[in-house]
Formats: sequence, C-alpha cells, structure tokens
Amino acid sequence: MEMEAKIQDALDKIRPFLQNDGGDVEFVEYKDNIVKVKLKGHCAGCPGARMTLQGVIGRILMESYPEIKGVEAVDF
Repeated sequence: MEMEAKIQDALDKIRPFLQNDGGDVEFVEYKDNIVKVKLKGHCAGCPGARMTLQGVIGRILMESYPEIKGVEAVDF
C-alpha cells in the first residue's frame, strides 16, 4: 500500500472522533514527509484546532508511520 493510501486509512479511523464534534479532516497532500490536511466544519474555526491537529492527528499519523515528520493544516 502506498503512503497516501495509508494516510487516508489512518484519517478514516480519526474522522468519527472529529465528526462527533461537528468537524472533519480532508487529506490534501503528502510531500517531503509532511502530511497536509484541511480541517473542515467546526474544526476549521475551533480554538482547539491546533491541539487537535498536533495532539490527535499528528500523533496518530507519526506513531503509525515513522517516516512522517509532521502534519500541517492548509486553508483554501
């Protein structure tokens, strides 16, 4: 399985947690060992979004796949 498919699979496991709070996450790209995602719904404007990004999404992705060095949110 290629890395993008692995990332999508991991995000699918995280997604229900975010959706319970009215949010969601969308995979944007994987480049130079950095995952870029877009936070959606309530997550997009939530004051805790940075904590969710690093503390939940980043931690799970980086623990699951050590080659991932970081997770960043993009806005567009």
